[in-house]
Amino acid sequence: MICTTIQNRGLEEIFSLLDDPELEMAEIRLDRCPLDLEEIDTLFSCSDTPLVATCRISEEMPATEAESRLIHAIQAGAAYVDVELEAPAMMSKRIRREANEYGTVLVRSFHDFEGTDSTQALKALVEKCQHLGAGVAKIVTTARTSSDVDKVMALYDCFEPSALIAFCMGEEGRNSRLECLRKGAPYTYAAMNAAEAAAPGQWEREDMYRALYGERKPVGGETLRIPASKSFAQRAIVAAALARGRSVLHGYSSCGDSESAISAARALGARVAISGDTIEIEGIDAGKGRLGISSLHTGESGFLTRMMIPLMACLPSGPVHITGEKTLVNRPLKGASGLMEAFGVRLVPDVAGEEVKVPLTVRGPLVPGKVTVSGKDGSQLISGLLAALPLADRDSEIHIDNPKSIPYIYITIDVLKKFGIHIESEMEGGEEFFESHDWSLCDGMTIRIRGGQCYKAAEMDIEADWSSAAAFIAAGAIFGSADLEGLDTSSLQADLSMMDILTQAGASMSQEEESGIIHIHKAPLAAFDLDASNCPDLFPVVSVLAAFCSGTSHISGVGRLASKESDRGKAILDMLTGLGVSAKIKGDSLIVHGMSLSQRLLQGKLLHGGDYTSSHDHRMVMALMVASLGADGPVNIDDTACVAKSFPDFMETFKRFAR
Repeated sequence: MICTTIQNRGLEEIFSLLDDPELEMAEIRLDRCPLDLEEIDTLFSCSDTPLVATCRISEEMPATEAESRLIHAIQAGAAYVDVELEAPAMMSKRIRREANEYGTVLVRSFHDFEGTDSTQALKALVEKCQHLGAGVAKIVTTARTSSDVDKVMALYDCFEPSALIAFCMGEEGRNSRLECLRKGAPYTYAAMNAAEAAAPGQWEREDMYRALYGERKPVGGETLRIPASKSFAQRAIVAAALARGRSVLHGYSSCGDSESAISAARALGARVAISGDTIEIEGIDAGKGRLGISSLHTGESGFLTRMMIPLMACLPSGPVHITGEKTLVNRPLKGASGLMEAFGVRLVPDVAGEEVKVPLTVRGPLVPGKVTVSGKDGSQLISGLLAALPLADRDSEIHIDNPKSIPYIYITIDVLKKFGIHIESEMEGGEEFFESHDWSLCDGMTIRIRGGQCYKAAEMDIEADWSSAAAFIAAGAIFGSADLEGLDTSSLQADLSMMDILTQAGASMSQEEESGIIHIHKAPLAAFDLDASNCPDLFPVVSVLAAFCSGTSHISGVGRLASKESDRGKAILDMLTGLGVSAKIKGDSLIVHGMSLSQRLLQGKLLHGGDYTSSHDHRMVMALMVASLGADGPVNIDDTACVAKSFPDFMETFKRFAR
């Protein structure tokens, strides 16, 4: 990335410069910009552009004043703070402490305006920066000869490139300012214009941008409205169908899985009317008598199938034959037979001897009780039990060992609560779990369901879908920006984890207080570690994100992917290797060796264009579309129609976003 140095500008003029979508990052020279402390607070708290706060000590800028300015910038939200190695020790310690507390990357910098020292001396400078707590060491010397440049560039062979910015001043060192990006530096520096060049050999921003990106334009610029979460919509539609009276659901947007839920509601006997983004459902008052239904079609929705299985063992007067379509009929319902047998229910596949998958027959009745089950195969069938057991004549208790997709269980509990169903849950884990709230550290979960409850009509808003937003979030963080409307940052959705992933990778994010619009801005991205066991839908797009993060990322939870719309673990690995990304699956983890977009451009290692399969998986289509933005040619996908399962307008919206 290119960091443009801004100096001698007032607040309004700086904001005007930052509005340019081709200005990726900016170094704000607080020793040269006429900003008071209040204006520093405003600048660093209101800009989505990653900002580097720099304040060089001089006779006009004493250390105490420089420290005050830098600390104000850190506390207001500076992405980086640059402190020269010569700064007083106590000042450096205080700034380091503040940077650690506020999540600002500390840059310790050294400048030699006279020449270039020995290789040994240069290495010692990097080590000193690291010893003093630098997240990034910045070594800038003056090159008199090409050998001076070679010595500085050789530092990238000795230290982690993503934590080093090393180049040379002077005309001899001009190309090193771009070469450092090819070596893997997180960013380099350019001047606003020739008159504001800080040293000989410094590029003007526009020249460097064209040299790096050619005719590529940053993505984004338009605020996108994210469609409704099918996780919330399906649960709400089923709950409304079971309720007594008329329920109203706001914020609905159509997709294949949600339409399947509406068809299932109608099959139960509920009356459904849709007007714009509002659904009105007259429920059946489940529990007042047995249903005469003997067959049910669940479309291509694995969740809907698993949610309806316990209900079909509870509500009808006899066996129910469940059918599906497309990828669903080839996807085994892992663990379903054993889990349902614990409640007295048999699942009989149409083809004797085959593992359980649709089409199948559900033979009840559902018997409430106290049961211990394994959660290793996911939460979807447990969500179905949570919907059905309140209608039973006795209380139930489910103890879940090794729970997975825990956030989805809480989505179910939250939706059912809105329809008058009360469920108690208790998490189990050590001190580390309760302090961190990291779902992967949870040892177990106990859920208590009172029998004899009744669903009551409700009015609720359906949240926007973080799973659908993930592709735009990743694309904005890598290739430009993204402005997203309608997302709830306090959501129970597991895929809200996308924000945590971006934070770990170093992306720039903010949210408008009044409108709630979320802004994502391109920033230097570093490798990350992620347990995706509780958010498997993020796996495909996060794997592409990792391909553009400097370093090696580890994404665990591959075992959860086998029974999705495709064998996602294999499909993702095939996609990455086809794209030219170094990746492998080891045990339960996907390991991705990534490079920044700048490094890929300068090394000629863009992702490979060509023909790819989506494996008829909507999440794979979304991931491939993000990958296409960093490819050396068109990425052709064999089946894009499958995105209708969750986001029918995705292709059109993404192409408009990337234009």
